[in-house]
Amino acid sequence: MIGIIYFVVIVLANTIGAVSGMGGGVLIKPILDLIGAHSVATISFYATVAIFVMSFVSTWRQVKKGSEINFHLAGYVAAGSIVGGILGNLAFELLLALFAEESSVKLIQIALTLVTLIFALLYSCFDWKHYRLKEGKWYVIAGLVLGFLASLLGIGGGPINVSLLMLLFSMPIKQATLYSITTIFFSQLAKLVTIAFATGFGRFDLSMLFYVIPAAILGGILGSQLSNILSAKKVTLVFQSLIVVVLLINLYNGWQIVVE
Repeated sequence: MIGIIYFVVIVLANTIGAVSGMGGGVLIKPILDLIGAHSVATISFYATVAIFVMSFVSTWRQVKKGSEINFHLAGYVAAGSIVGGILGNLAFELLLALFAEESSVKLIQIALTLVTLIFALLYSCFDWKHYRLKEGKWYVIAGLVLGFLASLLGIGGGPINVSLLMLLFSMPIKQATLYSITTIFFSQLAKLVTIAFATGFGRFDLSMLFYVIPAAILGGILGSQLSNILSAKKVTLVFQSLIVVVLLINLYNGWQIVVE
């Protein structure tokens, strides 16, 4: 039954996440936390696998359908996000080792997620200044920051990806969503490789991947199709609506931990 619930959650989350450029983890992680069927480390692992598969499928399909990617630019962002993804996972494992209670780690993740959500919401609602940074180092730094947060928070990158890319490089939102998904792919790949060499996958219930992976593929396909259909204005609306929903879910999860 839990596998079926996870399947439905991941399909819906990855579809919306692919359209908005946030990645499905921004919904998957807090919803699976809310269900509470697995440990924080296991939920983070399932979310990582789902986001990785979705980002690959979504990027591949959008490129196949004619979406233009500057692979030179994407390479800089990818390089930064790979290093950031490794560092983010190491930071996550360090937090698990430092705190006896998993709820403390979960509360830290929620607090940081709320900060990124509020920043993204305010940025999308108000016409803040855009920069036009061109040098490769800025793309590497942006990828590093985004990859770190994606891996540490277990949400794949979430809302800050799109907002930061628009802020630093003056990208239109549909282009930012595409590069955001590309960044998510490399950061989650780095996280999976780090897990494989650091702790291995033996501590996780891998049978759940029979639900997680097909759901992630389906979500990536549906999301890429919708992304090609929707206008920039509607993508912005999806982006803002998703932020509000995830804000409420994270606030509820945080409140539940505090009152326990």
